[in-house]
Amino acid sequence: MAAGDYMAVRDAIKKIIPQSSYDDGSAGPVLVRLAWHASGTYDKKSGTGGSNGSTMRYKLEASDEANNGLEYARNLLDLVRQQFPWISYADLWTLAGVVAIEYMGGPKIGWKPGRVDDVDEQYVPPNGRLPDATQGEDHIRSVFYRMGFNDQEIVALSGAHNLGRCHADRSGFEGPWVPMPTRFSNTYFKLLLRSRWHKRKNSVGVEQYNDEDNELMMLPTDMALVKDPKFRAWVERYADDKDLFYRDFAAAFGKLLELGVIRGPEDKALRQYARAKL
Repeated sequence: MAAGDYMAVRDAIKKIIPQSSYDDGSAGPVLVRLAWHASGTYDKKSGTGGSNGSTMRYKLEASDEANNGLEYARNLLDLVRQQFPWISYADLWTLAGVVAIEYMGGPKIGWKPGRVDDVDEQYVPPNGRLPDATQGEDHIRSVFYRMGFNDQEIVALSGAHNLGRCHADRSGFEGPWVPMPTRFSNTYFKLLLRSRWHKRKNSVGVEQYNDEDNELMMLPTDMALVKDPKFRAWVERYADDKDLFYRDFAAAFGKLLELGVIRGPEDKALRQYARAKL
């Protein structure tokens, strides 16, 4: 395959998304989660973390409890990289998230290559930078403000919970957020507002919120979006306007994937300076 043929990489990613033996028959949601978690370690103040480096290849970051289960996505994408050894893991992981969202009916998201892979774990960002789903609005703002996001962007990005499900053996939580967890939509916001959610302990004794039929669930961080007035205003807008949500999600997710990305020799010098602070 010709180096730089990103359309061929996109096609190869699409082929691995249908997975009959995995969650709901699709690897799409876990590919989105990998792109998200690989990028969400960014710290705006120090310039450390983010999607550049693909540092989740190393045990120090892969063992962060927030990344439990992501080895499945990484292993699947290893098969793609065997076909295209010229692409960096950092580019492949982020591109896979973009392709998966589009494949599942979501918006087109701006993406460009140029990320590089770190050759060892010396620049792995500290564990604990990703959101803790047991927390409330103060924690959510602390995590996302650290990356440089505002309240509107926080809610837009939370709409990714329309995809996939939680597993008790990974996060302690269990169940899907929506009835069709392999299709991107604004259903998550509608359900947050219109369903009755009850705090219950799941099969492993972890408190979460379940609907009346005990089929769908929400996390404490999800419920914080409707309890906090500023967050709720955006939840209501996205529940009522799918096009607005798609537009804002595409912008926020594209921004997320660019966090920590350095291109050009001058920026590389800045990157080395920032990483010295780790």
